[in-house]
Amino acid sequence: MLLAVMFFGLSGYAGVASLHQAALVRSVAEAGSDTDAYQEAAYQVTHEMALLQAAMREPDGEERRQLRAANAQADAAMQRMAAVDAEHHLSALALADQHHRLAPILAGFLAQLDRDDTGAAFTTLEVLLEPEYQEMITQMAQEKDVHLAEYDRQQSDAKRESERSALAVVIVFVLGLLVLAGIRLIGLAHRRQVETMAATDPLTGLPNRNAFAARTERALIRGPDVTVLVLNIDGFRDVNEQLGQRIGDLILAEAGRRISSQVRGDDVVARLGGDEFAVLLADDSPAAGESLATRLSDEFARSFDVDEVVIDLEVSIGAAVSEPGDDATTVLRHADAAMHVAKQAHGGFHTYREESRQDTVARLALLGDLRRALDDPGQLTLHYQPQVSVASGKLIGVEALARWQHPTRGSVSPAEFIPVLEVSSLMHRFTTQMLTKALRQARNWLDAGHKITMSVNISTRSLLDATFPGRVADLLTETGVPGPQLCIEVTEYALMNDPDAAIQSLQRLRDLGVKVSIDDYGTGYSSMAYLKVLPVDELKIDRSFVKDIAGDDSSRALVASTVELGHSLGLEVVAEGVEDGESVAALQLIGCDIAQGYHFARPLPAEELTARMASTLQTN
Repeated sequence: MLLAVMFFGLSGYAGVASLHQAALVRSVAEAGSDTDAYQEAAYQVTHEMALLQAAMREPDGEERRQLRAANAQADAAMQRMAAVDAEHHLSALALADQHHRLAPILAGFLAQLDRDDTGAAFTTLEVLLEPEYQEMITQMAQEKDVHLAEYDRQQSDAKRESERSALAVVIVFVLGLLVLAGIRLIGLAHRRQVETMAATDPLTGLPNRNAFAARTERALIRGPDVTVLVLNIDGFRDVNEQLGQRIGDLILAEAGRRISSQVRGDDVVARLGGDEFAVLLADDSPAAGESLATRLSDEFARSFDVDEVVIDLEVSIGAAVSEPGDDATTVLRHADAAMHVAKQAHGGFHTYREESRQDTVARLALLGDLRRALDDPGQLTLHYQPQVSVASGKLIGVEALARWQHPTRGSVSPAEFIPVLEVSSLMHRFTTQMLTKALRQARNWLDAGHKITMSVNISTRSLLDATFPGRVADLLTETGVPGPQLCIEVTEYALMNDPDAAIQSLQRLRDLGVKVSIDDYGTGYSSMAYLKVLPVDELKIDRSFVKDIAGDDSSRALVASTVELGHSLGLEVVAEGVEDGESVAALQLIGCDIAQGYHFARPLPAEELTARMASTLQTN
């Protein structure tokens, strides 16, 4: 009887202990669920911030188009986190609301990128968005640690309860230990899984930007010199747009494998986002970075055979070696800047140097000043250089040349600011403003009885813009200038950069009656075949061939052959850089049509040139 009582007592105790144990298991599961929710929210917000930073670097990139979806996913994860965490509901809800309130600021940031207002977008990102995202990530990490601590505490409670149960019955004790061991193993595996997911790019399986930055930071602590390479796949955006995201994802996965195959065991390969990868070298020698860049370039020279589609791609690589005091963000930024230099120069590889940083800062400052100058009608003006008939000496045209009077620096040379504009979307605004000023002045001269051609230089960016001919048509209508009174000057490089698109654009301009001139002829690489089919009216011989025409037989022969070629194609020929009467006489003997240079006049403001028209220059 006593044994029966003891058995039933032990059984009852075991049953009660089992119920209590089950309650503890549920508590542990709930704590794990809270941890999962915070981890997922932190991951989504971190991913969103990485996309923001990528969109700032490349406003037209894939990350820019992913931002709104990433914002929605992060917002949903934050709401789930607030719903799950009953114990800290108010603080979780405050975090979710903080993220939700950033939506209008994010929308403003995207609008600034759409307007190409990169200065304002950078300020919005650095001052308004990044601090908020960093604060949210930090708070979620702290809350996650609290829940992990609660998770561990409840596990400890469960263990103690199991030990007490073991004093009554060995079976309960053994079962309790087994349950605790299983829960512990699951918890550790889950924690490792979550931490791995947060540090891994899901597409390639490589470390992501945050993990790479952390590894770089640890490397900087171990030693002062660290070498980082940043790689960008040239032409990848076209693959995504034309062949679809699935093919693009397969190429990215293969690119990750190719890069990993070329590094050593101690090196770290990561995908930073989009079509950008990075390598952290265990060797701090610059030569090691250059050697790896050569191997990677050779690796990417092999065609990608993806899903029965053969694709040829190249890679641009930038390298940077850390300097004392640099952190991971700085080294990555320097390598990224070097990569962009390599991309623009089509050079494949470039190593960052301090003077490069200074040049970049100066160019960015100049670009900001140009943006403000476009809003100030007094800074950017036009001067006009006469174009004179070689046969009659009459003024038959002018070339409009941009001038910039900076409010603090004074006169800034076009050679300094035009190249900055040519790689910026500001070139469209600049072209429209200068063309408008030139046509209005042409109208003024027409009204005064001076029927002269207005020549305006157009950049490659503007020529290849499909909307450019339409804007020219609108300006001609607005100013009342006949099409034949306008001459568009383009360089050989602009024509050969994309011949088919250039021919279409020039033909639309010719349909308006506008003349077309090939500027700096002889310095580029246009072929005879293209010259025959290009819809042009005029060749302008570069000043380098004209300056010695009076005394150098080779220069005179080159100019004469160009004049003969132009005339055989039905084109007028203009000689630039004419600086003396002897050159004019030589051009008359050769039969050149038009001359332009300091011998006739330097570029002048409209008022001065108008006065000279009345006194010394004859017009039609």
